[in-house]
Amino acid sequence: MKKTLLAAGVAAMMMSATPVMAKTLVYCSEGSPEGFDPSLYTTGTTFDASSKTIYNRLVQFKPGTTELEPAIAKSWEVSDDGLEITFHLRDDVDFQTTDYFTPSRPLNADDVIWTFERQMDKDNPYYKLANGSFEYFQSMSMGELIKSIEKVDDHTVKFVLSEPNAPFVANLGMDFASIHSKEYEEQLVDEGKPEMANQQPIGTGPFQFLNYQEDAAIRYQANPDYFRGKQPIDNLVFAITPDAQVRYQKLQAGECQVMPFPNPADVDSMKQNDDIQVLQEAGLNVAYLAYNTTQKPFDKPEVRKALNMAINKQAIIDAVFQGAGQTAKNPIPPTMWSYNDDIQDDQYDPDKAKQMLADAGVKNLEMNIWAMPVQRPYMPNARRTAELMQSDLAKVGVTANIVTYEWGEYLKRAANKDHDGAVILGWTGDNGDPDNFMGTLLSCAGVGTSNNVAEFCYQPFEDLIQKARTLDDQDERAKLYRQAQEVFKEQAPWDTLAHSTVFMPMTKNVTGYTIDPLGGHSFEGVDIEE
Repeated sequence: MKKTLLAAGVAAMMMSATPVMAKTLVYCSEGSPEGFDPSLYTTGTTFDASSKTIYNRLVQFKPGTTELEPAIAKSWEVSDDGLEITFHLRDDVDFQTTDYFTPSRPLNADDVIWTFERQMDKDNPYYKLANGSFEYFQSMSMGELIKSIEKVDDHTVKFVLSEPNAPFVANLGMDFASIHSKEYEEQLVDEGKPEMANQQPIGTGPFQFLNYQEDAAIRYQANPDYFRGKQPIDNLVFAITPDAQVRYQKLQAGECQVMPFPNPADVDSMKQNDDIQVLQEAGLNVAYLAYNTTQKPFDKPEVRKALNMAINKQAIIDAVFQGAGQTAKNPIPPTMWSYNDDIQDDQYDPDKAKQMLADAGVKNLEMNIWAMPVQRPYMPNARRTAELMQSDLAKVGVTANIVTYEWGEYLKRAANKDHDGAVILGWTGDNGDPDNFMGTLLSCAGVGTSNNVAEFCYQPFEDLIQKARTLDDQDERAKLYRQAQEVFKEQAPWDTLAHSTVFMPMTKNVTGYTIDPLGGHSFEGVDIEE
């Protein structure tokens, strides 16, 4: 791979025959980001390109775990009644300096307050610009939960909640809560171009944005003023490569050093290649087929369960995941606390499925199955999965048409409450809490967003997950979530398909990379051995 000379290296070359060379790491990304403002989006592809590189949050998850640790906030405390959370900020965090912005001060409480006001204050110019489409914030009911945010002093911020919320601090470690520069974004408003915050981002993170060539490459450089210290690599490139086979070819040729989402069929050969290392672990994820529960005949639980029984999930595991996964029966993965292993899955039984459809008065059903155009940790090949479903459904008299769209458009259309048919999607947990699956993906607040594409709003389920949010005792919360899984299975808003194993291939000279159980790809602390 061609390397570039730093300015210091050029000077050294003039004095010595041994120039200082910049280290460049190329990551063969699976897709293009929707933008660079993580508050606006919900996809891992976008978060990898924005929040994981450019930004920081008040708290973060220790690498390789779901355990919280300080980030921009050096400490925090929760009041006895659970209604006030006070964060004490570091005083040495600087926003990035670029050719389009030079900060006049370090990060302070004003930036933290601004970050959340732009998602909840209808008078904020960024709320107006986005038309309030902050999907995570909305689907988690954060606007109703946060009663006020108070500036105690320049480095102390207090969140006052309307009710206790057990996962609140962990939620602030999620990508949507990345801290923005108030000074930069107000400058853009004054210049009449606020939309540039989504195209020329400014954060406090380990890398700063240089440029983006649409659908081709994103370039970053190490942030020299990063509060944890400059990164071992000088340049980071996301080479956008949607095809898994092409990513593998680039990895073998040394054109990239890290790639996500290999074809399961290629993993064994990768492991046998002396130049490649393959990290792996069970994913904190679920793949599913979500029915639009507001549309006939999918508004009937018995119809949804019949369709579930018509689909051979084990055949999908065998053909698509090729052993790198297991069938799913619950909306949360088995590695997560509160998982209800007593749940009985809908068994593959096409004869019974056909009878159930007839009993429900469903004849000659024609439906659409949406197949994602990209690979995700939870779904290696949505098109092949849809084809297998199509064949299974035909056996019970259901005609299934497969449709797809460009990834951003796919999510935009899926967020429409009136979308047709059933959507293949999935989820990798953001914070290790069951609320992040059941609350984000299946709550009434998520209806009309790309999180709750089943448009599922069922009060017995809602009551359980909302009560669970207010409790501190994890055992008590777990009881409620186990009950919620029972209700979920009775109502069947999804056909829960699979929990996958995550593989991360990279060249042998890459060090310091850790698989994120929450599905992200971070290059903080990653190095390349010479």
